[in-house]
Amino acid sequence: MPFIERFIQFIRKYRVLAHSTYWVCVYLLSMARYNSNISPGHTFSEELLNSLLFVGFAAITSYFLAYFVLPRLLAGKRIVLTLVSSVVVLYLIMVFSRLSVVYFLEPLIRPKPFAQESVLEIFTDLEYLFWNYFIHAFSFAFVFVFIKLLQDQYVVNKRAMDLEKQKADIELMALKAQLNPHFLFNTLNNIYSLSIMQSPQTSPAIARLSEILDTLLYRSGKMFVPVSQEITLLQNYIELEKLRYDERLAISFDHQVEKDVEIAPLILLSLTENAFKHGAGEDAGTPEISIRLHQQRNRLIFEISNTFKVKVDQQLGIGLENIRKQLALVYPETHSFETVAAQRVFTARLELRLIQQT
Repeated sequence: MPFIERFIQFIRKYRVLAHSTYWVCVYLLSMARYNSNISPGHTFSEELLNSLLFVGFAAITSYFLAYFVLPRLLAGKRIVLTLVSSVVVLYLIMVFSRLSVVYFLEPLIRPKPFAQESVLEIFTDLEYLFWNYFIHAFSFAFVFVFIKLLQDQYVVNKRAMDLEKQKADIELMALKAQLNPHFLFNTLNNIYSLSIMQSPQTSPAIARLSEILDTLLYRSGKMFVPVSQEITLLQNYIELEKLRYDERLAISFDHQVEKDVEIAPLILLSLTENAFKHGAGEDAGTPEISIRLHQQRNRLIFEISNTFKVKVDQQLGIGLENIRKQLALVYPETHSFETVAAQRVFTARLELRLIQQT
């Protein structure tokens, strides 16, 4: 975690301690200016009180600028009114600061008798108030306001990132939940038919369906899952689809992986489901589906082809659009996805760069 982020988190977590520490440092820095040779008329104890008064009004100026003026200027509402009222309030703070020095501090630290400015003189001496009070107070207030701006910007950015992450998570959950319900309906019908015929394939089919549902409901909630889990899911899906198409479907599934890397769940299943839907599902003849999954080092390549009889527009239905969205969310800069329809064969090719996962 960067230092600036840790610093801001500390300020937000220990607000009172952070503010107290800042003003103690300002007070010590103010005291560091004291030199008995330069200010022979002030003792060290008198300078303690003088610096305390100075820091107090610097704090008032800082909080006024940070928590009243700054939010209103950033909001862009009633800017003229805010600026005018800010000038008036800052002027009154400086006047009150000077009055405190003249009528409270000086009687304590200066030997009597001494001449004092009148209240009218204090109110009208704008140049003296500006250079001797406002500039000094604003020098410390500027640092305080800068830290406040930095903190507010961090909070805004973090909130935006959290909202974006929540939005992405919701979209991913929605995409993962969009498995074609017709598959489940058809599979249950096929299993029902097998059970009536007392086919020995009934029990394996139920076991495969149970494993698919277990994967979809309980093992696909993570951002990434082992590729072996996805391979098993595809094998079970293919075997159940074979029950529907019997011997007229020619399908091959070739998979070679060097390492059980992790990938986003259900993307490969969605591509396979799309091939069955637009290929075998719409081809009353002898449909063919070819699936190849290869992984070498930091690259995983998944290529699936299916024949089709009817005209297609790159088969870019809801299924493939959802896949593109999911890939954009999970692999924004580390994937390529291409689709080609030529000579009655539709091919989808997905390549993932798994640099961070191998």
